Amino acid sequence: MSSVSDPYFEVWSTVAWNGKNSLLAANLHFNRLERHAKRLGFDLPKNFVETIFKKLTQIEFTEDPVVDYHQPPYLVKLGITKQGDVFLIPRINQPWPNILSAITVEAPKWNDKVRGTKHGDWQPYLDAREMALTNKADISLLIENDSVIDGDRCMPILLDIDGFAYHPRIEEGALDSITLEQIKKDLEYLGIPVRPAKMTIPLVLRAKEMIVLGSGMGVQSLGVIDGRKIGTPRGKLYQVAMSCWLEKLSSSWQSVEDFR
Repeated sequence: MSSVSDPYFEVWSTVAWNGKNSLLAANLHFNRLERHAKRLGFDLPKNFVETIFKKLTQIEFTEDPVVDYHQPPYLVKLGITKQGDVFLIPRINQPWPNILSAITVEAPKWNDKVRGTKHGDWQPYLDAREMALTNKADISLLIENDSVIDGDRCMPILLDIDGFAYHPRIEEGALDSITLEQIKKDLEYLGIPVRPAKMTIPLVLRAKEMIVLGSGMGVQSLGVIDGRKIGTPRGKLYQVAMSCWLEKLSSSWQSVEDFR
């Protein structure tokens, strides 16, 4: 749907879908669509929410899910162009190994309006994903000025030796994670304060543990980066984040009725 190499052509978000008429944390995704569209210089159609749910009921998609209980069965990419066209692309979710491995790749260069949005020039992220697969890794982490600023389809979070969980700063190019937005308050209530930070390589290398968050993958443990073991996988951060995520996965589905 997107115009080649034009970041201002569209805004989009990948949302967990139950295969029927409900989306997970739909309100948070819709709010982000509006925020990102404004940064890219256009407004969304006033009826875009109704249009999305109408199109959702028209999807003919019969593939059986292959994921476990801690992931949503399906995903759907919701996109809206600057002309106001709404499109949905459904796909089956994928399973992940118990402990993920990552490679690091150079982050793409965009201007400040584009950085940190889900925009129409997403090919560098897709290329990073392919580089991970080519190198027999699960994901790529995007690096700028010797700091981790994002993941190719997820937000990386580390548990530091000071007991704080740190994630990349949005102003440095990271996407605002819907999954983190869902579980952050619960993480802090359960004793893990969450803060944005400049995630330098030394900070990553000293981490007690790392996880990655995404609408499709949910919460996954990250144990290896560029062949180097990172912390102790599936520890406190993973366990607490997973418990928070499972609660949201069971309670945060929304249909069109929730927006009327």
